Amino acid sequence: MFTGIIEERGKVIELSPKGALKVGASLVLEETNPGESIAVSGVCLTVVDMTASTFTVDVMPETLKRSTLGSLRPGATVNLERAVQAGGRLGGHLVNGHVDGVGTVRSRRQQGNAVFFDIDVETEVSKYMVSKGSVTVDGISLTVVEARPAGFSVSIIPHTLAQTTLDDARVGTRVNIEVDIIAKYVEAFISRKSGGGIEDALARGGYLLGEGE
Repeated sequence: MFTGIIEERGKVIELSPKGALKVGASLVLEETNPGESIAVSGVCLTVVDMTASTFTVDVMPETLKRSTLGSLRPGATVNLERAVQAGGRLGGHLVNGHVDGVGTVRSRRQQGNAVFFDIDVETEVSKYMVSKGSVTVDGISLTVVEARPAGFSVSIIPHTLAQTTLDDARVGTRVNIEVDIIAKYVEAFISRKSGGGIEDALARGGYLLGEGE
């Protein structure tokens, strides 16, 4: 589990044909051991090897297909975050590191002291978004300014821009998107028609009304 608060930007050293991704880093290596998780631009991956200045993760074909990781080249920068520790501050929101889809930057413009991004996504992703709700873009916990049927917008403060790969994002840049897990659970609970499990509990509590009520 992550919070979407990026700790540092790492540099891609190599992505092998077999999916071994080696990243140069410093801060996220502290107190990290093989077998633990690091979010790489929003994708939860397991560390399989480490040196004093790098870590290596294995990226499955499914992950390469569903995220932007498959297009990484040596020298590219990625957002990095270690898994949250129990008892630590939850500065962003609950982030699984399971990418729901890839978005494309539609526009970028200065808005006061912030930078406003409009991002296009598939409707299968955008349907989970609401204005002022949470979304994860390349692993960054952000607030949705406006949700629309085929995308959403976010406003980035200077600190977040300087500390993350969004500083390099331009029109056409592809980004990993993870929606708020709570929205997906709510949809799953409400859409179930069996009448068992959570639906029964909600109905008994008066939170779900029967037909015609």
